[in-house]
Amino acid sequence: MKLVKLVKLNNLQYNANRDPNVYRRPVNQEFRLQALLGGQGSAKCSFTVDGESKCDATVNLPGTFECKFSYKTPGSYVGKLSIEGNGETYSQDIRVDVVEHAWIG
Repeated sequence: MKLVKLVKLNNLQYNANRDPNVYRRPVNQEFRLQALLGGQGSAKCSFTVDGESKCDATVNLPGTFECKFSYKTPGSYVGKLSIEGNGETYSQDIRVDVVEHAWIG
């Protein structure tokens, strides 16, 4: 059974090839990262950006790792989602774009 079934950012399936506009959030607005996990036992999950831990958790399998975070300054960040469990190690880079203010239109 696959350890990581699905990764979602802001309630949408994460796809690095999708237009990054879809995932953007303004300054101080919360991002929501989720990883839907399968298998048995437990998994160690973490999400770090530039060496700074945003979330760390141990999740009972099957289950969901959820991480909520926001930024005070605009910019593009690349975070690393890391999950270990069921004898598997999973790692994925997640791009997080923060804009100065919400788009009006």
